[in-house]
Amino acid sequence: MNTLNHNQLAERIAQDIPEGACVNLGIGLPTLIANYLPSDKEILLHSENGILGMGPTPAEQDIDPELINAGKQPVTLLAGGCFFHHGDSFAMMRGGHLDICVLGAYQVSVKGDLANWSTGAKDSIPAVGGAMDLAIGAKKVYVMTDHLTKKGQCKIVEACTYPLTGMGCIDRIYTDMAVMDVTPTGIVVKELFGDVTAEYLQEVTPVKLTFALKNKEVSHV
Repeated sequence: MNTLNHNQLAERIAQDIPEGACVNLGIGLPTLIANYLPSDKEILLHSENGILGMGPTPAEQDIDPELINAGKQPVTLLAGGCFFHHGDSFAMMRGGHLDICVLGAYQVSVKGDLANWSTGAKDSIPAVGGAMDLAIGAKKVYVMTDHLTKKGQCKIVEACTYPLTGMGCIDRIYTDMAVMDVTPTGIVVKELFGDVTAEYLQEVTPVKLTFALKNKEVSHV
């Protein structure tokens, strides 16, 4: 099955981030989005460790070991960018000052519940970080993830079985197979990637999907 790779998915998500937005890119896959934001758009990237105005990933020779994001990855700082105490950063997050946050996920439920910090395994390391604050603080919360786990299990579920990060917080899901909106009536598929068909997506997704694809009427599979 031909689907998007992580960089292609990051580029697709970048297309949906409007000019003037203040955006947090969560640890992991979402950080790739920074590399595809157009330079002619003014978009402020925020990191919960206290940075505003991040740019793309630096070239190896330009790495500053003292300039990192929340995932400890080296970043660049655009003209006008700044850094500050992480307490002030969390005040931004909790105060509703972020327009968009993009997070990774272990599971997303049909109601928009998010589980992305632990699988609940006995030997798992607690690592929720600022995800709970971001999930409820940002005006819009998107998920960037693979549609299936390495074991073939779908990450879109009826109800999350892993510890929750936030309840009813997800607005849109971007996977390597599709773009899906979380609505009061369930998951609505807006776009399919590669050679993924509506029938195949429904087959591998254990929840009822509604399809409202571009240039097509709303359909159920």
